[in-house]
Amino acid sequence: MSRSAFPDPTATASPTTRLTPKDAATLIVIDRSDGRLRVLFGKRGERHVFMPNLYVFPGGRRDRGDHALPYLRDLHPQVLARLAAGRSDATALRRGRALALAAIRELHEETGLFIGRTADGAAADLASLRYVARAITPPGNVRRFDTRFFLTFTDEAGIDPTNIRDSAELHDLTWLDIDAASGLNMPLITRTILEDVIDRMKADPSLPFGSPGPFYYSRRGRTFRGDI
Repeated sequence: MSRSAFPDPTATASPTTRLTPKDAATLIVIDRSDGRLRVLFGKRGERHVFMPNLYVFPGGRRDRGDHALPYLRDLHPQVLARLAAGRSDATALRRGRALALAAIRELHEETGLFIGRTADGAAADLASLRYVARAITPPGNVRRFDTRFFLTFTDEAGIDPTNIRDSAELHDLTWLDIDAASGLNMPLITRTILEDVIDRMKADPSLPFGSPGPFYYSRRGRTFRGDI
């Protein structure tokens, strides 16, 4: 489940509560197989404490064991370097890769889609993932996450868009025209990053792996946009 958001009036914590943001990853999946651009969304259930009844991209918190998940191909070097914030030590690279592995794991758990090999033991394929944005949930929310947003295309990832299935985390899974998707009831940060992606794809539909992206964070009640 995609858990990164800017302030949500339905999910707030005590003003005095100080929560450390947890690492999370979200995966924007775009289908361009019929000449149109369609993006995958799912609806969070009404019983969720965080962002109930909102449409989001698949994703969720990074688990402790994600760094050890098997993979077939690594991230593009420019993507991995950006995730590691320019550091080249093994710890930073492993943490960055774990975020991408978490995004693929969550995609599979929430939608049934898997990027990689499933026969003879599942192994993710990270090679098609772009790193397109980052957002930290502001203080005052009942949950806080430091979410990295990845993006892939169904044809590059080798997945069949018809194989989606609802799950306990996301239901009403649907592929929507990317320009019409903004009409959904979604978190502000989801809408903002979707608009960022649309603008960047107008400039270059392939979204090169080295493309820059936004970093949204807040300080003293104000929202800022930096670069990842």
